[in-house]
Amino acid sequence: MSVEFFGVGGPGQIGNLKKPQKVQADKKTEGVGEDKVQFSSILQDVKNAKAATATSDAERAARVQELKAQVKEGSYQPDLQKVSASLLQFLVENN
Repeated sequence: MSVEFFGVGGPGQIGNLKKPQKVQADKKTEGVGEDKVQFSSILQDVKNAKAATATSDAERAARVQELKAQVKEGSYQPDLQKVSASLLQFLVENN
């Protein structure tokens, strides 16, 4: 009795499987050329901006901690001229 499953015959075909062949690279082309990658100036600007942001984030965090300490102690004295100028500018831009 022979059972056929999707074109595959009985046990006789199990040994007839093709083994994968190794592909050998052409040794003449190895190491001859060099790959070069060049990024646009926009990507370089983004990289520089991220680096600047990282340092400014650290400075900003330190400043925030300093202000928190001043508020906690009760010694925080904001510059009222700067606050009012900033508030007026905000109101003008949003109206």
